[in-house]
Amino acid sequence: MSNQASSFTDGSHGYQGGHVREDAGRHEPSPSVEPDPARKALLDVRHEVGKAVVGQDSTVTGLLIALLCGGHVLLEGVPGVAKTLLVRALSTALSLDTKRVQFTPDLMPGDVTGSLVYDSHTSEFTFREGPVFTNIMLADEINRTPPKTQASLLEAMEERQVSVDGVSRALPSPFIVAATQNPVEYEGTYPLPEAQLDRFLLKLSMPLPGRAEEIEVVRRHSVGFDPRNLKAAGVRPVAGVVELEEARRSVAQVTVAPEVLGYIVDVVRATRAAPSFQLGVSPRGATALLNTSRAWAWLSGRNFVTPDDVKALSLPCLRHRVGLRPEAQMDGVHVDDVLGSILASVPVPR
Repeated sequence: MSNQASSFTDGSHGYQGGHVREDAGRHEPSPSVEPDPARKALLDVRHEVGKAVVGQDSTVTGLLIALLCGGHVLLEGVPGVAKTLLVRALSTALSLDTKRVQFTPDLMPGDVTGSLVYDSHTSEFTFREGPVFTNIMLADEINRTPPKTQASLLEAMEERQVSVDGVSRALPSPFIVAATQNPVEYEGTYPLPEAQLDRFLLKLSMPLPGRAEEIEVVRRHSVGFDPRNLKAAGVRPVAGVVELEEARRSVAQVTVAPEVLGYIVDVVRATRAAPSFQLGVSPRGATALLNTSRAWAWLSGRNFVTPDDVKALSLPCLRHRVGLRPEAQMDGVHVDDVLGSILASVPVPR
């Protein structure tokens, strides 16, 4: 497996069917950029995760970009495409703590954030931390829990803290939420409101594997692969918090030309004027596109952002921040198709 990060692009640039080609958009490190141990360590993570998960390199790269930007990820895929295994393998390769919460209709906010518990020995209430106190929280089927419980994550996602009984408690660093949704089954679900969707940095589609990839999955299980035993699969830590912090500092130094900043704004503003959209992208979406483009440029071995970087991240960064008009939905219009048309029509700076 190559150590280069795979591309996030649309149409001719590599985007196909809601996911990305592994071989699209390869970038050799720029001669002007010195070899970076932090970059190598983070790109090695993809190789480690590949020991447990087959054919999801682009999703791993998306999660790495989210960690570099300190943002959250919405994972969409049918059951059985290794969403939980991917997060566990990624956490192992990065030496990060992870917790999984199965979101159900009876889940309460305190089950996520933690709550005050009476201690009979001291006759006092003490705070018992919830599963949100981790580095990567896997919120499985987040749309199956009522809005009250969904909203319990808002403060954690935005402020990196939890407030209980008037006391704010900081979450570990790094901290991101990786929330999953089933794209085909909506009965008994509570769709996330736009305000909460907008707090997710990226929305990544996890496709079903191709024939060759599925054969490899079955072959691994035939020789004894156990998804609950990552150590036996050979997944080992190759990076950690130190490398991640160094990488974040490097990403912050990636330069963005005024013309590229204008291009980001033009793409975002075009979503607000698209006839098929009743809801366009907010300025928060523009800053998210900027930050993810910088992270992708750095992973690709460059210290500057190009328009192709912006194109590469536009779909995963913007697709969940727009809303189709009802008539467009009835006509079978897809969000990604509209965004692809916008990217094809907005002038690219030279």
